[in-house]
Amino acid sequence: MLDSFVSSFLQYFNFITFLFFLLFYSYQFFYMFVAFKSKRKKKIVEVEKVDRLNKYAVIIAARNEEAVIGELLNSIHKQNYPKDYIDIFVIADNCTDETAKVAKQAGAIVRERFNKNQVGKGYALDFMFKIIHREYAFKNYDGYFIFDADNLLDVNYITEMNRTFNQGYRVVTSYRNSKNFDQNWITAGYAIWFLHEAEYLNLPRMALNTSCAVSGTGFLVQSDLIKKNGGWIHHLLTEDIEFSISQILKGEKFGYCPNAVFYDEQPITFKQSWRQRMRWAKGFYQVFGKYGADLIRSIFKRKQNSFSCFDMTMTIMPAMIITNLSIMVNGLFYLAVITGIFEKVSISETTILMLKSIGMYYAVMYGLALLTTISEWKKIRCAAWKKIAYTFTFPFFMMTYIPISLVALFKNVEWKPIQHTVTKSIDEVQ
Repeated sequence: MLDSFVSSFLQYFNFITFLFFLLFYSYQFFYMFVAFKSKRKKKIVEVEKVDRLNKYAVIIAARNEEAVIGELLNSIHKQNYPKDYIDIFVIADNCTDETAKVAKQAGAIVRERFNKNQVGKGYALDFMFKIIHREYAFKNYDGYFIFDADNLLDVNYITEMNRTFNQGYRVVTSYRNSKNFDQNWITAGYAIWFLHEAEYLNLPRMALNTSCAVSGTGFLVQSDLIKKNGGWIHHLLTEDIEFSISQILKGEKFGYCPNAVFYDEQPITFKQSWRQRMRWAKGFYQVFGKYGADLIRSIFKRKQNSFSCFDMTMTIMPAMIITNLSIMVNGLFYLAVITGIFEKVSISETTILMLKSIGMYYAVMYGLALLTTISEWKKIRCAAWKKIAYTFTFPFFMMTYIPISLVALFKNVEWKPIQHTVTKSIDEVQ
């Protein structure tokens, strides 16, 4: 009798888990329809002063990036935007190589920072913002671009971002492509997700007049916003999502510029990927712990940004909670079956039940990868057969988030740099 109850409980539990996912994330399926409509119907919006030239400071936090930072700086110098309106600042953060020298030779304003106690990109950004406000206040920058040293910019990047910035957005994010999509299943996994995030999350958010979110690099922030905040005050492990949520809670609405394309280098080895995504998972937990209560309260206050608060809540937490709970319950049940605790429960039936759950997850992730790959086909720099092959490996890449998010619950995680070695120029990538 007990064995029958336990077996039924597992089936109902998995069904309820599926319903929770459907309830929380069905809006993202609606996003996909909005994205399709937005892609097919390119509206030209007439905006007053759309061609106004703003003065920008480009800020790059770099730690031992001598191999790649020169190409980023070259891609900035090649921009179809007046050179007099762009200054480049590089923070050589705790570097033990020639990053500072390479950046200086490429025409950047460089400051070196050495601090083993305050480690992380957020501290480096704040260090440079304080220098700019102290030494370059006379420049009167309208906004700050934030990039990682491994990035490369399309020649029209700043021009396109400037156009969206002139529409009144104080924070603007951009289209994140990859410069090493074709390297292996890990780099392709990252790249597909970032393409999906750009065109199937941020694009529909923009179309629905709700707030987008920044993702690590490739974004623009109005100078007044940084000044009002007192610099860069976000120092959790995922300072980008912390910045997004803190501003959205204040009523800020981020914009997205799909025509501003930059290229990012993805980790090559699984060890590097595990370490990076462990930091992301832990950072999401930290952000939820700090802002979760305020986000949830804001959902029900019926303010103009209530939906954005709901969207950000779904972004940082429920999926990991529900997935981890489901894995633990199913894992304990399966362990009990194979060890003979529930003698009357069939091992084969239990195995089939678990495989069905895995198969459903694989199908959803494969559909996401296939949709993204087809719609962004011409923008992906990769052989056709690899594009197709990596749609099949993408679900496995996403499945590795499950153990990562579980370990992150209990492990103390610290910020560590990812080594970048792909020294392609913007011309080679394009």
